Amino acid sequence: MNQKSKTSLLCFSSRQFMVVFTLLLTVFTVQISHSLYAKPAAASIEGRWDITINVDGKPAPAWLEVRHSGHHTLVGQFVCIVGSARPISVVHFKDDKFSFAIPPQWEQGENDLKIEGTVQGETISGTLITADGKTRTWTGVRAPVLRRTSQPVWGKPIRLTEGNQMMAWHAEGNNQWIAENGILRSPKSGANLVTNEKFNDFKLHVEFRIPKGSNSGVYLRGRYEAQVTDSKGMEPALDQMGAIYGFLTPSEMVAKEAGEWNTYDITLIGRMITIVANGKTVISNQEIPGITGGAIDSKEGEPGPLLIQGDHGPVEYRNIIITPAK
Repeated sequence: MNQKSKTSLLCFSSRQFMVVFTLLLTVFTVQISHSLYAKPAAASIEGRWDITINVDGKPAPAWLEVRHSGHHTLVGQFVCIVGSARPISVVHFKDDKFSFAIPPQWEQGENDLKIEGTVQGETISGTLITADGKTRTWTGVRAPVLRRTSQPVWGKPIRLTEGNQMMAWHAEGNNQWIAENGILRSPKSGANLVTNEKFNDFKLHVEFRIPKGSNSGVYLRGRYEAQVTDSKGMEPALDQMGAIYGFLTPSEMVAKEAGEWNTYDITLIGRMITIVANGKTVISNQEIPGITGGAIDSKEGEPGPLLIQGDHGPVEYRNIIITPAK
């Protein structure tokens, strides 16, 4: 072999080596990148759970969501019997057992709420230690998705306020509500008001008037609170007018002055909600993750009543009209 041929073979071999090296380096980089950034496998605790707490023999609703934050950390949020959704900074999870702690909100006591549980397929169960040191047992099931595959066909509107009667309603406890000239009036804090009939998907029109500093709410299916507050001049917030309490913030604050009538036009289809407040869309087809504090139960897959909050101060409602889906 002459010198020229040897030189050509050497150059060719060098080129082959560089090609192979580049390919190997690319594959190695892709594998490292995939291992660093690929979505981690879901743990069995991840997702949303509808929970029922045993409080001295009576059921009380709660809700839990757990999700990944990076590869190795589980975080979430929790709704207890009262209050709004609370963030969980770390959910400890191993061998289908989990635990976390969160600060108290409206409960009596100063200690953290401590929750321990076990995953068993599509159910969970465990114990909760309250802020004042009491131990409660609880059970939970995976929350339904409630995704609709077709648009609803609306039925006939039902008027729930009329004349001087409360035929469509009943009070939870001693009734302080008064029906007069089509207005439902709660002159002081007292019982909540609940419809006798239950509903699934619906469109709702409601008008309300609230005095300075008072507070109320309309619970959709008895589980998701559309907040009613004296909020004129405030910034939009999770606990002010137009919000789904603790979960969804309105895009703007459109509350009128205390003592003036406000309107809600609400459409609820599955978990998807649109709220038009005083003629402006403040929540547009957003998903409600779970139940809010004060819900009647955690059975999200079932129809539920309307519930008007009457235990937070004086309030008046009128022209409540619901149009259920067929």
